[in-house]
Amino acid sequence: MTNPFEENSAYRFGFGASGLGTLSWDVPDDVADAILAEAWAEGFRYYDTSPLYGYGLSELRLGRFLRNKPRGEYLLSTKVGRYFVPYKRGETPDRGGWVRPLPLRPVLDYTYDGFMRSLEQSYNRLGAQTIDIVYIHDLDRRNLKAGFDQHYRETLDSGYRALDELRRSGDLKAIGIGINEADVAADLVSKLDLDVVMLAGRYTLLEQPGLADFLPLAEKKGVDVVAVGIFNSGILVKPPEAGGNYDYGAAPPEIIDKARRIAAVCAEVGVEMPAAAVHFPLAHPVVKAVVVGMSRLGAVKQNFDWYRASIPEVLWDRLRAEGLLSANAPTP
Repeated sequence: MTNPFEENSAYRFGFGASGLGTLSWDVPDDVADAILAEAWAEGFRYYDTSPLYGYGLSELRLGRFLRNKPRGEYLLSTKVGRYFVPYKRGETPDRGGWVRPLPLRPVLDYTYDGFMRSLEQSYNRLGAQTIDIVYIHDLDRRNLKAGFDQHYRETLDSGYRALDELRRSGDLKAIGIGINEADVAADLVSKLDLDVVMLAGRYTLLEQPGLADFLPLAEKKGVDVVAVGIFNSGILVKPPEAGGNYDYGAAPPEIIDKARRIAAVCAEVGVEMPAAAVHFPLAHPVVKAVVVGMSRLGAVKQNFDWYRASIPEVLWDRLRAEGLLSANAPTP
């Protein structure tokens, strides 16, 4: 197993570049550049992106910025599972949930050739000679729906071999999966020789289903974990009165209630809830990094302030006493 996160402690808190793909608003080029400059100045040295983010726009912007930085001073990861083709003349581009992505059409492909084509495009967009970590992206039921079984088989029978060959040749430091479902992550860790899993939303201050099977298995097999989606789509930043901000959609009442109870305990102890959300996953021995996304000036410093914050032990004791935190979850 390869552990690139041991090379530099600065990789422990990572910059997620999904917002640079216009996830929540139409980020202009100059603002994207300013955000990245602010991130570098604050100390971010792990940068994660994906072809999915803005249909290549995030990779273009991140690559343009990082080309001016010493290559040995940062860790770079991207993902495979989709490549992009132009629309035919007369076709109306589908933005796919992005505000203003590049006018390209995504093609889901988890085969050997699909992964190689995806990576070739990523190298071109990033303008990078090396990519450190490549994650197999969104190989879960919520994203693939009826196509899950087919793409799962393609990955095991074909796609994984492409990444394994690149790792064996030294072209990649590490390979992994970027996934939203802890049970699927556990299954893939049991079947593939992975270095790292990027787990989204399933090991957070709000919920810890990853503790059941996935995290113990990852620890047993020596697989590192990168925790993402740690704010559960924003509900751990500011709990709503009703509606959205949870797991990419509308939050059910019981989730809103739990988030508000966590917020109340944090307020009583004098801790900002987002700071607690940043620190919590990092206490688990297999979680080597937390990655947070941001797409507005000022958000970079705010996130880094949460990372630098000191969290009193009494907070975790209070959360457990209120039944808001799994009894067996490691805490800082």
